[in-house]
Amino acid sequence: MFKNFYGNPEAVAVLEGMLESRKIPQTILLDGPVGVGKSTLVRRFAAELLGSPEKIEKDDLSLEENRDLITEREKWTSEKRNEEPLFFSSHPDFLTFAPEGPLRQLSIPQMRMLREQAQYKPLKGDRRIFLIDRIDRANEQAANSLLKTLEEPPDHLLIFMTTENSYDLLVTIRSRSVPVRLSPLSAEEMQSFLLSRPEISQKERRLALAAGSPGIATSIDLEQYDRRRNAMLALLKVAARTVPFSGWVKYSESLGASKTEKLDEYLVVLAQLLEDLLLVSNGLPAKRNTDIQADLAVLSRHISFDWIQEAFRQANELARLVRRNIQKSLALDAFILKLQELP
Repeated sequence: MFKNFYGNPEAVAVLEGMLESRKIPQTILLDGPVGVGKSTLVRRFAAELLGSPEKIEKDDLSLEENRDLITEREKWTSEKRNEEPLFFSSHPDFLTFAPEGPLRQLSIPQMRMLREQAQYKPLKGDRRIFLIDRIDRANEQAANSLLKTLEEPPDHLLIFMTTENSYDLLVTIRSRSVPVRLSPLSAEEMQSFLLSRPEISQKERRLALAAGSPGIATSIDLEQYDRRRNAMLALLKVAARTVPFSGWVKYSESLGASKTEKLDEYLVVLAQLLEDLLLVSNGLPAKRNTDIQADLAVLSRHISFDWIQEAFRQANELARLVRRNIQKSLALDAFILKLQELP
């Protein structure tokens, strides 16, 4: 039923069953890693129910024009963004609400706009579908504003939400949603997916870095990734005291001066390096960064399991603080100093 959708056959079967039986819960929460196809699956579901797939696919947030719009709105003042809350709706009965702004969050005005739009009847058929992408990016006030719609949605409305981790959400949101879990694709599924994309270069490296996420495999900018990885690898080497602090300074200054680079994007790369470092420390091959296995092996000889565990904890703490707009370079400087204190 969902053409050209790869992986997660159990999740696909659940949604297909809903369509076939026409017994569709009004609120559905798709939970899984970035890039495994949560939003894509919602759009395919919507196309089956509403028709006009060519219109619905125009709201794919990975499309260049949509990414450019979200990036451009970062330059707007918060007042202007609040006056014109962001949503996409190429199809009048399918709306997508996406995180935006410098911190990439779902805002209270967006949730108010959702509540207002929810009252409108479908222009065609008997259903409207709203997709709230990354509901975990809604702050507490925005999430509470959404609850008013979730408690008593109009009969014509279906609400889909996506998240990386449902346990990051308010219990009241989880309890009002039917969960559908998506997992990373197998190596065979990823190979099949990449074979269907002959235009994609460096397939093997993308396959390794994507770790089962087709969305990452197609969208990752390898040059940008390498630049961020070089910075985070330097960070870890300085934190492990294998090189002096001067080995980090140029990266810190560059990151601090940049208005476009986001700390959370670096933290994703940092977490991936730490995961591979843990594997290499235990005599296993790196999962993603196979091309720098030798560098990771050298670093692993200067650290302990407790060091890696504390590095993960500090990285998670930084990820939690990102939404408070902390200063990037100072936050990473502090990360280094805390790890250097360990024996």
